[in-house]
Amino acid sequence: MMPFILFGLIYDSMRYYPNYLFGDIDIRGIYETEKALFGIGEGAARLTPNEWFALHARPAMDLLAGIFYLCWVPLPVAFGFYLFFSGRRQQAFHFAAAFLFVNLIGFIGYYIHPAAPPWYVEKFGFEPIFNTGGDTAGLGRFDELVGFPVFGSIYVNNANVFAAVPSLHAAYCPIACFYALRTRQLPLWSAVLAIVGVGIWWTAIYTSHHYTIDVLLGITTTILGLSLFEGIVARQAWWQRFETWYSRLL
Repeated sequence: MMPFILFGLIYDSMRYYPNYLFGDIDIRGIYETEKALFGIGEGAARLTPNEWFALHARPAMDLLAGIFYLCWVPLPVAFGFYLFFSGRRQQAFHFAAAFLFVNLIGFIGYYIHPAAPPWYVEKFGFEPIFNTGGDTAGLGRFDELVGFPVFGSIYVNNANVFAAVPSLHAAYCPIACFYALRTRQLPLWSAVLAIVGVGIWWTAIYTSHHYTIDVLLGITTTILGLSLFEGIVARQAWWQRFETWYSRLL
C-alpha cells in the first residue's frame, strides 16, 4: 500500500502549495478551445459537451455516472490487492509503483498548467476566485437520487479545484487494465477495468468535472507515464534489485 499512501499524501499536500500560485489559471482559454474542437450545436448556439449533457441529463445516466465515478480509485486499488493476495506480490508492487509514477507526472502537469474545470465556468464565470471549494457539479444529481451526500462528502475535501489538466480520473483504470492485460491470465479484470475506465471518461464530461481535452490529456499522461516507467525506470538494475528485495520482504 505504500505507493498508494504516498499518492494520497502528495495529493493532499497540494492544498498547502496550490498550483495557482505558480502560474495563471486557464479558465476562458480551455473553455473556448473545447467549444471550438468538440462543440455541439443546440439550436442557434454552440455548446461544449458538458453544457450539452447538462441540458440532456437523465436519472438513469446520473445513476450510472455515479457508480462509474465511485470506482475511479477503489477499483485499481482492489486490483492491486487481488494481485497481492493471489500470490503475485512482485507484480502488485510493480503496478502500485507505476500508479504512483503516472500520478507524479500528472501532478507536474497541474503546476505547469493550472486550469479550471467546466463546473467552475458554469458557477463563477471566467474570473479566478482563489481558495474556491470543491463542488459535486453533475454528481450532485447522483446524491439526490440516493438521498445521501456521497460525492458531497468527498468533494468538500478537494485539495485544489484548479487541477483539472490532465484528468487523472481518466488515468487510473487504464493503468490497472494495462497490467491486467500484461499478465495474460486475468480476462475478467481486464474487461471490467476497460469498461469502467471508458465509463469514467464519459462521466467526467457528463458531470462537468472535466473537458474532453482534460480526459484526452489524462489518457496521454497514462501512455507517457507507463512508457517512461517500463521503458526506463523498470529496466534499471538498481530498480530491479530494489523491487526484488521489496517483494521478498512482503
